[in-house]
Formats: sequence, C-alpha cells, structure tokens
Amino acid sequence: MDTWHDFISWVGSDAAHPTLFSAAVTAVAILVSVIVSGLIVRGAIRALINRRDRDAKTAAIAALVDASTEAAVWASLTPQEQVLADRAVGQADITLRLLPVYGSALAANWSAHQLAELKRNSSAFGFQLDPVVAEFRDRLIEWQNKPRRAKKVFEEDLLRWRTDVTESPRVSPASDAWVATPPVSEGAALGADTRTQQLIDDVAAIDPSARAAGADPERNTPHPL
Repeated sequence: MDTWHDFISWVGSDAAHPTLFSAAVTAVAILVSVIVSGLIVRGAIRALINRRDRDAKTAAIAALVDASTEAAVWASLTPQEQVLADRAVGQADITLRLLPVYGSALAANWSAHQLAELKRNSSAFGFQLDPVVAEFRDRLIEWQNKPRRAKKVFEEDLLRWRTDVTESPRVSPASDAWVATPPVSEGAALGADTRTQQLIDDVAAIDPSARAAGADPERNTPHPL
C-alpha cells in the first residue's frame, strides 16, 4: 500500500513529467507505426489481388475474342477443332463469371449470346462477320476499362434480345442443327433409290420364290378371317 502511495506521489510530482511525456510519445509512435504498417500491407495485398483479377480478366477476354474468330468460321472447322474451341470458351466463361469484378456475370451472358449468334451465322456469312468480331472485341475491352458504363450496355442488349425472343415466333430446335447436318441433294436421293431397286432386282434374280412373290402380290396377302 505504501508503494502505491509513493507511485501516486511520484506521478504528481514535477520530476515525473518528463518521464511520462517520453512514455506517452513512445506509445503514440508505436501505435501510429502499427496503423501505418497495416495500411501499407493492406494496400499491397489489395494491389496484388487486383493485379491477379486483372490478369485473369485479361486472359478470359483474350480467350473469348479468340473464340469469336473461330465462331465466325464455325461451319468450316473440323469436329475436333469445334470440341477444343468449346472447351476453351467454357473455361473462359467460368473464369469470367467467378471474377469479383463489377458486371462479370452480365459480360459472360452477353458473350455467350454473341458467340452463339456467330456460330449460327457462320455458314451463311462466313468471313463477312469480321466487323461483328471486331465489335465483340471492342465491347469486351471497353468493359475491362469502364465496367460500369459497359454494364449498362450489356443490360440493354440482353433485355432487347430477351424481348425479341419473346415476341418472335417459336423456332423449332431442329432448325439450329442445319449447319452441322448438310442437306441431301435430289440427285443423291435419286441415286439411293436406284441402288435400292437394283438390290431388289438382284435378290429376285437369285431367289425364284422372291421373283414369284414380286410378280403376284396377292399370293402373299393374308385372307381375312
């Protein structure tokens, strides 16, 4: 108890003021240094995360732009090339959707719609789709530089496309498969009918019973009960 009273008396004395002032300055300096160090570390970590996200976004955009050039000539690609292109597009789409970037989901939906349109029109227009590919690239680059402004444009496009699909007559799903399955020409169909008839004649020439059945169709007709 005497020690506590002595300490209180010393604190209140003029001799303790320089010591207390030095201790307070030291404590404040330590506190400020801790806060400044935390802010520096936080800024460095945030810059590292932003750079990683920016690199990932750049890679995804580059993959989508490369996929758009392949989608413009989709009808001329081999099945193996189409599988590889779809796989690359799928990976870029997932990377884009998982990015913690403003409007990444809208950008992914907009890109998916545009790539589907390029594939659908590749057989009819082909290399005439170069302006569409250039616009596709410019819009994604604009979204990378100004995400909030580009997000509004993506929303307007998606809303317009949704309205067009709702108001347009329903199209059969088989209509999208015409690019992958070329139509059969009339000459090919006629050739198939000729080969079938020739095969029937050859069988009839080998089997007399088949020839007789072909000559008298009523023989093989079952009688009503």
